[in-house]
Amino acid sequence: MSNASLPSKPAPLPGPKPAPFASIDSPTMRHGGRDVLSLALMDARNHTLHLLGQLESAVGRAGTGGVVVPIKPELNPPLWTLGHIGWFQEWWIARNLQCHRGADADPAATRLASIEPRADHWWNPAAAPHDSRWTLDLPDLASTRGYLLATLEATLDLLEKTPDEDDALYFYRLALCHEDMRGEELIVLAQTLGLPLQLVMPQSQAPRDPMLVPAVRWRMGIGSLEPDQGFAFDNEQPMHEVSVPEFEIDAQPVTWSQFVEFVDDGGYDRSELWHPLGWQWLQDKAADASQDGGRRGPRYVDQIGVASGAVMQTRFGKPMRMLGGQPATHVTWWEADAWARWAGRRLPAEVEWEVAAHTALRRGWRWGDVWEWTGTTFRGYPGFDAGPWQDYSQPFFGSHKVLRGASFATRARMKHPKFRNFCLPQRDNLFCGFRSCAL
Repeated sequence: MSNASLPSKPAPLPGPKPAPFASIDSPTMRHGGRDVLSLALMDARNHTLHLLGQLESAVGRAGTGGVVVPIKPELNPPLWTLGHIGWFQEWWIARNLQCHRGADADPAATRLASIEPRADHWWNPAAAPHDSRWTLDLPDLASTRGYLLATLEATLDLLEKTPDEDDALYFYRLALCHEDMRGEELIVLAQTLGLPLQLVMPQSQAPRDPMLVPAVRWRMGIGSLEPDQGFAFDNEQPMHEVSVPEFEIDAQPVTWSQFVEFVDDGGYDRSELWHPLGWQWLQDKAADASQDGGRRGPRYVDQIGVASGAVMQTRFGKPMRMLGGQPATHVTWWEADAWARWAGRRLPAEVEWEVAAHTALRRGWRWGDVWEWTGTTFRGYPGFDAGPWQDYSQPFFGSHKVLRGASFATRARMKHPKFRNFCLPQRDNLFCGFRSCAL
């Protein structure tokens, strides 16, 4: 990636320092070498298959057979997701003659043939648009498992011969991140369809006062000026300096007890609190017969109100009473923005979130239970250059909002404070919440 716009010898600025390697499930995996990457790739595959086993059991009890699920615009068929994981790894590693070039590889270069003759037809997103994936003649589960095993074995064999250098390891690290993201996608699928999964949920936390973060010149993003860059997604680059004025930010995501006050004060009935497009989204929900009167709280909420003091939200098919100190979850950007307007506050800019994540942890700043909406529209950083996986970021610039942090369903090695998630503002099946800043 080009960093030509950055000074060759920048003045010392606050910023993250690479942590020493700790484990295969920590953010230091972005710097993981050949041997530990091998272990992490096997761990990711075991996690994928563990989730698959739970989904098989859950869907089987539902009587639908196999891992067949209903067509929904925010989901992929699990069988397609599994094959795609293997395809992605093979496409960028075993079949990629420029694998050694890392981020400088030409994505249009000629590739080797797949071990599965129809792999590109089935699992290449460019050849299999979303709506077609339910009707593809996909191989059965046993064959898909075989493909996953064969592609992983090929990856590990090649990795054993790969130099311990950032460029040479780039696609192995990318494949690890990709499988971890697809694993969280399977967990989101289970929540969307009400299928039981065994996961540890966020606990209730004692409230903390918002904190003041001093003004700072901040190095936003990741770039070659890092002493050990390791792996970075294209939308995290290049590093650039940002002047951040002093700001006040919540020490933790907005809780259910805080969100209930908004609902009780007529938040879903007051157009002045909503962005015009958000208000239209809310009216569309009200007009949808399947919504039974429209949206009156975050997704999957069956009961919410101060009078009863209870929030009931369905988690993995089971109605559960939410505690007041737990983060409000399955909130759209529209709802988060409306709550902030009601509270006389605002959503944080993503640079404010990043500064706080790096500088306020010792003061009790908490993150990692829910993805957090920011007020920032997703765009490339100044000097952005698309990486080899060109469809990862650029097609979504300008239409999506940035989420920062991670959720309880995110693997720990993906919980990097520089990671930029991004979704349409109406997305709510993710485990997403928000925090706020003073105006």
